[in-house]
Amino acid sequence: MTTRLRFDGWILGTGTTSGTRVVLGHWPSSPLGAFSDVMVQRPDGHRVLLAPSEEVAEFVGSTYTFDEVRLTGVEVARPDERTWSLHAGPLRLTARVGRRPALGLLLRAVPAPLARTPAWVGLLDPPARLLTGLRTTGSAGNGRTEHYGVQDLHRLAAVEAGWDGEPLGDLAPVRPPVTFGFGSVPPEPSVVRVTTTVRLP
Repeated sequence: MTTRLRFDGWILGTGTTSGTRVVLGHWPSSPLGAFSDVMVQRPDGHRVLLAPSEEVAEFVGSTYTFDEVRLTGVEVARPDERTWSLHAGPLRLTARVGRRPALGLLLRAVPAPLARTPAWVGLLDPPARLLTGLRTTGSAGNGRTEHYGVQDLHRLAAVEAGWDGEPLGDLAPVRPPVTFGFGSVPPEPSVVRVTTTVRLP
């Protein structure tokens, strides 16, 4: 019997001019409780998971691929609607949210209950790959299948970040693409409202 797990929240993805790419998952509602986790890919390709607990590290590490997993506090704050603040181990990041592009407007036009369903997400997969190069459904680690029900999208206008106290540079595209596994983020730095459904075999 297939088990479906639903994670409801936001994914923020950005590159930096230093070459470090950051993907923040902020999940107020999930089977693991409310949590945030961060996937980081350094300029040399080294992939790091920053996880707040053993349970999160085990689940995320079984779904994606990392070279290193660190257990550390992952603190996310939103002092206003346009600002995201992140503190996770060696990483500090503040992001300023910008405009909603045409794709964001289209996503918001779809009723949320429909946008979250795996069947609808599967229908969107071919056009999403054609228009953005990204997939909305696919195979993840250990025989799992993921469905990304994206309901809104904003571009990021600015990012200030550091790793172990060293500045990571300015906002830049997420290039080369991150290689954690099936899950990815748009090449343009963005924050998306998303419901991720993970099907366990």
